[in-house]
Amino acid sequence: MSMHEIIDRFHTLDGLLHIAPEAGGPYPELTWGDHFFYFAPDGEVLANTQPFATIITKDYPDDTASELSAPDRWRLNLHIGRARFSALFGEPGPDVDANADTPGQQSVTDAIHPHPLYRRQGWVAVVNPGSRTEKQVDELLIAAHDDARHRWERAQS
Repeated sequence: MSMHEIIDRFHTLDGLLHIAPEAGGPYPELTWGDHFFYFAPDGEVLANTQPFATIITKDYPDDTASELSAPDRWRLNLHIGRARFSALFGEPGPDVDANADTPGQQSVTDAIHPHPLYRRQGWVAVVNPGSRTEKQVDELLIAAHDDARHRWERAQS
């Protein structure tokens, strides 16, 4: 799967707000080229709302374990919630130091991993999703979107 195929898949979901920061826009330079996906049917992100998914195209200062500084690497991040996370990986355990010098699985491509920084919050990550993870990524993407819709609906009542 290419990044554009994943982005196209997101655009089939209802209520999607896709923010893609670029040069000259209101977002910090560090975020340029990345993608943030919200459930926001009115086009407005609710206060204190995090995206339900992101695509990150580079290492961040506190997040280098996925080795995104190498050419043609990017990472899909999905907030699947703690219960779904526990079903996949067991209890989240502590967040890890994404810059630790210990070799880890966080850089393996086309495999679903606990997010290097936000596992305790129920996030998973996939570096360069492909044929091995395509079906599961699609299922988790839909679940993350549905959860975001339910959070939005609760905030409206």
